[in-house]
Amino acid sequence: MSSPNTECDTSHSVADLPAVHRDLLWILAQTGTCERRQLQRALADYYTESIAHSEVCDVLEELIEHDFLSTDDTTTYQLTESARRALSARQAWQAGTLPTTDGGRK
Repeated sequence: MSSPNTECDTSHSVADLPAVHRDLLWILAQTGTCERRQLQRALADYYTESIAHSEVCDVLEELIEHDFLSTDDTTTYQLTESARRALSARQAWQAGTLPTTDGGRK
């Protein structure tokens, strides 16, 4: 949900992404460039249920379509600047430190 008076760019938001999409972005934020198999292992270590290789591939493709990931060779992925901004905005929102539109007054 967005408001026309906010200063946040909602065109590149992680708010509407499924958890596994956000989790992949967080993994890449921590590791930098990462191979698809490493991402799948990291998810498998975190989730109690196994995640199929094809599902990981689908998620990675969707994140590329959202301009959150880039890849040079289809096996190694890295965050885009859009993803970094979106994750930073998410962290600010979670911490309750979003900029206000009323000059700092709450």
